[in-house]
This record gives sequence, structure tokens and C-alpha cells, in this order.
Amino acid sequence: MLKSHGRYDYSAITRRPDYTWPGGKRLAVHLCLNVEHFAFGEGLGNDYAVPHPAPNQRAFAWRDYGNRVGAWRLLELAQAYDLPYGLLVNTELYDYCPEMIAAFRARGDEIVGHGRTNSERQVDMSLEQERACIQEVAARISQCEGKAPAGWLGPYISQTVHTPDLLRAAGFRYMMDWSLDDQPVWFRTAHGPILSVPYSHDLNDSLECVSRRTPSQLFCENLIDQFDEMLEESQRRPLVMPIVLHSFILGQPYRLRQFRRVIEHILRARDRIWLTRPGDIAAHIESLPAGTVPGAPG
Repeated sequence: MLKSHGRYDYSAITRRPDYTWPGGKRLAVHLCLNVEHFAFGEGLGNDYAVPHPAPNQRAFAWRDYGNRVGAWRLLELAQAYDLPYGLLVNTELYDYCPEMIAAFRARGDEIVGHGRTNSERQVDMSLEQERACIQEVAARISQCEGKAPAGWLGPYISQTVHTPDLLRAAGFRYMMDWSLDDQPVWFRTAHGPILSVPYSHDLNDSLECVSRRTPSQLFCENLIDQFDEMLEESQRRPLVMPIVLHSFILGQPYRLRQFRRVIEHILRARDRIWLTRPGDIAAHIESLPAGTVPGAPG
């Protein structure tokens, strides 16, 4: 037999118990905004072009644009359209630009753990190093936000075989590193279940706009098609549509100009969808009877 991760069992989406989101809604839409910080002249810092040796100020400056300009531009977008964000935070930003995180906190956006910095990946860490990293992120967010973070996405969506166990032991209730489904799924860990909340890997601004070099117009058309198809399908089953943004990518003016069309299209159906945050999705799933969601405990 093939080696297995042992975290969940197979489940066909067409053969699961039905449920609804709050207000009887069938499609949950959440926006994840990644805000990241990098070491200068060392560690990871890929600029998606020809690799350059350290200090590679080109890559550093491009990423820093997201904190200095892009995040603020996307904040203004959220304020204009009353959009909730899940803010995926490298905790090094609390030292570098705490006023940026404070601006999102002030409007009630959810702070999600996104490692210490995108200059490192968990897959390159030993078990003890990864445990210390996860615990450090949880403690820093708890200290700065006054409450423990519920959710996690690793830098570079990177995990080791130990990550779900370490996350659950550190108090995280959900993670978004596994893009395996359009519904939440419970994972087994050594410390009890942890929820996998859908996060887009395929239709992700980083992969689409930068790696695949998809023009922003086409990327935004893809998002509209994704929304329309999922809204129609949600009549048959509850679904989650994540929209993944990076401040240094969608925060570029020409991309934001196109992305505004996506938001306006989605909001024309606002009364038919649950526009929410990933932590609220997790909390709703936790409130459902055991056995409703694949892998549910009990």
C-alpha cells in the first residue's frame, strides 16, 4: 500500500450530510490578505524572476512595497466596500510596522498566524525548531492582540509531518495549508482534531499573477467565473470560496483596478452569500453536530 498521512479519510463531496451557513446562506466567501516581512540579504526572499545573490534588494523592496503601500491600498478597498479580512500576519511585522496591523485590527479584521517571517519555511526546520516557531507565533499574537489566534497558514504553505500535531498542541483550532476541498474538513492530530478551512492554492494571486504570469484582467475573470459557478453549485451543497491576496501583488494599482470589478460583481449577490472571515467559518463548523463535517470527532 502507498504511504499515507493518516490525517483524514476519503469523502466524496456529493455524499456528505447537508448543512447551511448562518442566515441560511449556502456559499461562504472569505478574503485572506497575506502581509509578510523578510530578512534583508539572507534567508528566503524569492522575487519569482532569475535568482539573484544576496543582498537582492530588488526582491526585498518588492515585498516591502506591500507593507508600505499595498496593504494600505487594500485597507482602503475594504473600507469602501465594507469587506472583512482574514489578515495573515508574519509576526516580525509587529516590530517592523505595528501601525499597519493596528489599522486592520481597528476595523475588526481577524489576525491569522502566518509564521514569523517568509524568510523561512517549516519544512527546513527540525521538530524542536518548528515547535518553537509555532509557539512563538502564538505567544506574540496573543500578547499583541489580547487573545490567542485561532488560525494558521504556514509561510510558503509549508508543513512537515508534525505540523498539525504542533499546531493543535499550541492551541490553534484551524489551519489553511491543505487545499484539498471546497468544504471544511476535520484532521486527526495527537492532541485532538484540527479543522482545515479552504484556502485557494490554484486560484491564488501569487501563483496566478506572478508564477503563471496570468494577466490581471484574466485572473479577475477567473475569480468571477469561480464565484458564479460556486454560487450556482451551492444550491446543492454548502461551499467555501476563499479569495487569496498578497499586499505586494494585488496592492499594485493596475491589479487593484481589475480586482475592484471582482468585488463589485460579488457584492451584487451579497444578500445570497455569507461574506465572512476564516475564523468565523471555523466557529460555525464547531457548532454543528458531530458527524456533519467529514472527519468530525465522535
